Amino acid sequence: MTIPALLRPSLLLLAAVLLSGPARAAELTVSAAVSLSSAFKDLAPLFEAAHPGHKLQFNFGASGGLLQQISQGAPVDVFASADQETMDQAHSRHLIDAAQRRNVVSNALVLIVPAESPKAPQALAELAQAGYARIAIGLTASVPLGRHTKSALTAARLWTAVEPKMIAAQNARQALDYVARGEVDAGFVYATDAALLPDKVKVVLRVPTPQPILYPAAPVAGSANAELARRFVAFLATAPAQALLAKHGFGPP
Repeated sequence: MTIPALLRPSLLLLAAVLLSGPARAAELTVSAAVSLSSAFKDLAPLFEAAHPGHKLQFNFGASGGLLQQISQGAPVDVFASADQETMDQAHSRHLIDAAQRRNVVSNALVLIVPAESPKAPQALAELAQAGYARIAIGLTASVPLGRHTKSALTAARLWTAVEPKMIAAQNARQALDYVARGEVDAGFVYATDAALLPDKVKVVLRVPTPQPILYPAAPVAGSANAELARRFVAFLATAPAQALLAKHGFGPP
C-alpha cells in the first residue's frame, strides 16, 4: 500500500516517538555515595528483575560533589547520600522529593592501618604521637566521611592534634586506597570499605560518632522517571534489598 506523501512526515514522527519513548523511560539514573557502589551494583539485578524492561545507571562519588552536579541540572532520578547534612542541603534547595526521603542503611566509622604495619593504636589518643605522621581523612567540607571523622575526633578532643597530619581524601574509597598502598600511617574509613580489602588493611578501632551514620535516599525533584524513582527508593527498604545490603556490611537504617 502506498502512503500518501502528506501523511509520511506524521507517521515518521509517530514512529520516532514510539521507538524513543520506552528507551528514555527505561533507564533510571542513581547518584549515590561511593561507599554504596559495590552494594548497589549487586542490587541492580534484583530491581531490574522486579521491573522488566527497566535498567539502572549509577553515578558514584562523594556526596557533596553529587549534590553539586544535581544542583547544576545533571539528569539524575535518585540521590543517595552518606550523611544527613548533604541530603538536608538538597532538601533546603528543593532538589529532592522530600516526602519520599527515607534512611536506607547505617554504617560505622573505623580506624585502619596497612595490613603489614607493625603499629596498631589501641586508642584514638595514640594518633597524636609522632609515629602517626600521615592520617587519611575525607575532606571535611564536602565528604561525609570527613565530617563524621572530624566530629568524632572533636568529641574526643583530638581534632587539633590530628588535623595537621591530615592527608585529604576526595571520597571514602580514596582514603581506603591511601592506607592499602601504605601511603599513610592510618586512616578513617567506613566499616564497609575496610571489609573490601581485608588482605591489605586491618581494622584497629571502631570509632564512636556523636551522631549515627545513616544514609538517606530520595527521588530527585523533576525526575523524568518520577514513579520509577519512588519505586527504587521504596525497594531499598524491602527485605531482599536489606539482606543484600547486610551482606556488604551495612546495618539497618
